[in-house]
Amino acid sequence: MNDPFPFPVKSTCAYCGVGCGIIASKDEEQNIQIEGDPVHPANLGRLCSKGAALADTLDLEGRLLRPEINHQPVDWDSALDKVALGFKEVIETHGPDAVAFYVSGQLLTEDYYVANKLMKGFIGAANIDTNSRLCMSSSVAGHKRAFGSDTIPGCYEDLELADLVVLTGSNAAWCHPVLYQRLVAAKEARPHMTIVVIDPRRTASSDIADIHFAIKPGTDAVLFNGLLTYLNHRDKINRTFAEEFCEGLDKALAAAERSAPTAGAVAKACGLSLTAITEFYEHFEACEKSVTLYSQGINQSSSGTDKVNAILNCHLATGRIGRPGMGPFSLTGQPNAMGGREVGGLANLLAAHLEIDNPDHRDLVARFWHAPQLADKPGLAAVELFEAVETGKVKAIWIMGTNPAVSLPDNSRVRQALEKCDLVVVSDCERNTDTAAFADVLLPALAWGEKDGTVTNSERRISRQRAFLPAPGDAKPDWWIISEIARRLGHDAAFNYATSADIFREHAALSGFENNGSRDFDISGLAELKQIAYDGMLPLQWPVTKNRPQGTTRLFADGRFFRPGGKAALVPVNPQAPVHAPDAKFLLILNTGRVRDHWHTMTRTGKSGRLSAHRIEPFAEIHPTDAERFEINDGNLARLETNWGEMIARVHITTDQQSGSIFVPMHWNKQFASHGLVDALVNPVTDPISQQPELKHTPVRITPFKASWHAFVLTRKRLDINAEAAIATYWAAARGKGFWRYELAGEHDVASKTELMHSLFSAHTFDANWLEFEDTARGSYRGAQLVNDRLEICMFVGSSPELPARDWLQALFSEPTISELNRASLLAGVPPLGQKDAGATVCACFGVGMNTLIDAITNDGLTSADEIGAALSAGTNCGSCLPELKNLLPNAAAREKPRNAA
Repeated sequence: MNDPFPFPVKSTCAYCGVGCGIIASKDEEQNIQIEGDPVHPANLGRLCSKGAALADTLDLEGRLLRPEINHQPVDWDSALDKVALGFKEVIETHGPDAVAFYVSGQLLTEDYYVANKLMKGFIGAANIDTNSRLCMSSSVAGHKRAFGSDTIPGCYEDLELADLVVLTGSNAAWCHPVLYQRLVAAKEARPHMTIVVIDPRRTASSDIADIHFAIKPGTDAVLFNGLLTYLNHRDKINRTFAEEFCEGLDKALAAAERSAPTAGAVAKACGLSLTAITEFYEHFEACEKSVTLYSQGINQSSSGTDKVNAILNCHLATGRIGRPGMGPFSLTGQPNAMGGREVGGLANLLAAHLEIDNPDHRDLVARFWHAPQLADKPGLAAVELFEAVETGKVKAIWIMGTNPAVSLPDNSRVRQALEKCDLVVVSDCERNTDTAAFADVLLPALAWGEKDGTVTNSERRISRQRAFLPAPGDAKPDWWIISEIARRLGHDAAFNYATSADIFREHAALSGFENNGSRDFDISGLAELKQIAYDGMLPLQWPVTKNRPQGTTRLFADGRFFRPGGKAALVPVNPQAPVHAPDAKFLLILNTGRVRDHWHTMTRTGKSGRLSAHRIEPFAEIHPTDAERFEINDGNLARLETNWGEMIARVHITTDQQSGSIFVPMHWNKQFASHGLVDALVNPVTDPISQQPELKHTPVRITPFKASWHAFVLTRKRLDINAEAAIATYWAAARGKGFWRYELAGEHDVASKTELMHSLFSAHTFDANWLEFEDTARGSYRGAQLVNDRLEICMFVGSSPELPARDWLQALFSEPTISELNRASLLAGVPPLGQKDAGATVCACFGVGMNTLIDAITNDGLTSADEIGAALSAGTNCGSCLPELKNLLPNAAAREKPRNAA
């Protein structure tokens, strides 16, 4: 039978906003292979560890393959009728504001467009918001205040052309690895380039920094106001540009002067040295080609919009915008966060970058859509939307492709809201998510590799996502599901789409409708694409018009903006302290973020053993002085508590973490850990302008988790851990190659560790294939099961977390049979004499372990990351592990490190 897909297929990665091109092909065994597209402008063939492991995540385990009502399979008609009838009844009884959609940057632009059209144009309410509210809405608001539009002025090439690159609130080395590696290459090619990293933590991104500012959390606006004041005092304001093309310069300068009158005042407020502040300001003064890259550390704040405008002010005041090698640059977090912004995915926007509170814009969209009752006011933003669900104001919610029961702040309240809601509809590709557990109706959606449409990356580049896998089970495209509901609500004519290309053409036509150059977002040059041209569309940056059919690289070089009068605005910024400060009960500051190899709530990356190997459980990074103060030991478990909730995490003590703060990653959920929900701790306060939550600054306390026993389990079959391990207060699960790994601990002692073992594996028969040993005096137990001379299960229990290393034992699951030598060493937990333990994974791309690296460095005399790469391949793909590799080298302590201005 002929393959329905003409391999190789070019598509776009499923992860971050870099928007890397990929090529999917098949090997001789018909297995899917993923590699970087060498001609895609975003990545030029390079992939990060997550992108390189995409093929690991394509199996159907855990997939939602049939519609379900009350978690029972039904046919599509039954499920769609249930949803449509439920929405109709709520609307007729309580009005359109009683229903809501919560959508995602994981959706394709075509899906996003149809959802926005249905809610705002035909249901008649604006209660559609997106998980992009959690990461990018402060940038949107800041751009709109300054430019009159949500416009990213530059492109990735500007990073390579700049003489100064400032990374602020961005650990790009882990969160946008391919773009970071482009910056690394540019630094190597142009050593005079200066890189400044501004972050309370010393992250992997500091590896190439000339200066690292360990800034006091929450003081970013003071730092950039100080820069504006400094430039003014040095007579380095570009008065010609600022007066001809901008408004508000004098008011912005006056506000900056009040809050940051001198570099010394800035240094004191930001917890930095005067020398370092002055050096940074001097670099910015001297380098016209300056790029400021910023991301969640700026946006995720109760004053994130002001922080964005403080940055934009510095570039506008100096005219450093829209030209090669200069400009402010917001790095988006999700693969289609930008596409969602284009179609009005936020509750306060309309499609095509139009304004919901602008009557002329509403009239334009209503006429274009032939919408009978277009929403006339902004809807509820994410946090307040779920508060409205909890209070009963919103009685029906449709959640598409996202996991708010994990990702929203104060998520215990979010879970209570979903539990109480009259009708919860979830369309997703995964069946077993924390959010899906609350669904009355589950609708199976296509996943990456199965769906067809477009996404837009951080530099405004539209790329195609193409299908290379058949639709599994009854799964359907999101746009099809939404359109079917729309038809059942009586809107057949407006949602009569046959393909995603039909939707894209309409989206493009709306962008140019009565535009005439008055709006930034215009892709009308693509409005008449035939199906064959859509199928073959190459990546290109908007605007795309008849006059610019190949797209537009940069905007604003001509000084023309999209505010009334055509001028940009410098916004007076009065820095605000975080809403909640540490106090006598909660002495530390909680900062959340991403890790290198996981993504969002792990529904995709959790499927990959190699991605799970680098960080296998929730962890908390804490400075040594704080650890000593609160009697916290490295490698032990600790309990973190705030006014909103608590969690348990493994402690990592490091001087990379600033004293007074704790860093905890965002990814873990109830599917992978018992107490790993960091957003259960996060306060739900939001920026009053952008409505973006304060995810970087919650007062927290940390105490030792006093466990009476600790254990780990390696098993080929996933445990029903919530049921079987009720005796364990804490557990965390991670997939490995051919096995699952569990870390466990209990607060209450158990009389017999053998009984503990048997309770965990109650479904197994404990026969002669079991090997076990218990030392009751020491409180330790070691057990294993062999089936047909192959390792099936092993478990180690002790009174402290100091248990045997897992890495050699994990490797045994890849062996078809256990040798007599390994069998004899199995319960010791250490390899036999002559065998080597690879150690914990450092390089996920090639599976290179810590011990392997140390042995090679020691025995082979390796002295550089390049030599490690040549010997072991580690660090030669995405480069995300390079900082860790360099720190293993014998000359690591002597290497020049970025100057820390703390």
